[in-house]
Amino acid sequence: MKLGKGVEWAAHACAILALLPPAAALSREALADFLGVPSPYLAKQLQALSRANLVVTQRGVAGGYRLARAPEQISLWDITAALEGTTPSFRCTEIRRNGPCGATRGECSAPCEIAAAFHDAEASYRQALNAVPLTELVAKGAEVATPERKRRTQEWIRRHATMSAAE
Repeated sequence: MKLGKGVEWAAHACAILALLPPAAALSREALADFLGVPSPYLAKQLQALSRANLVVTQRGVAGGYRLARAPEQISLWDITAALEGTTPSFRCTEIRRNGPCGATRGECSAPCEIAAAFHDAEASYRQALNAVPLTELVAKGAEVATPERKRRTQEWIRRHATMSAAE
């Protein structure tokens, strides 16, 4: 299974948004600058996150992106599914029915061992990602960050976050 780099970008963007104070938002340009990625490409990731109701956007001077729900309610699977979709990676084509010794229709009443193994592996993969809340990712990132990096990050957020006048 190969995931696009957009999943990484989206996960990091969500982690940054999780650090925002209530009613604060970050512009797409600010997020792109913080992550060191092209803003137009990040826009695609943010649109996917928005369609999946993981982030919300507000237009205007105090506009930008923020999480749509509490970070402990967003999992790594939610982010991955928003960008990559939920279609299973393995698609069985019943190849066991092909060739001179192909299985009969009756022998194919249940999924073959190969399809079943891929299904089980993907279910485990999704379950493992679903068990990782955004808060855990942020906490683990904070554990390895130096005090200086934490200070710079907090200062950067303070300078770039916009506050909604409505809240």
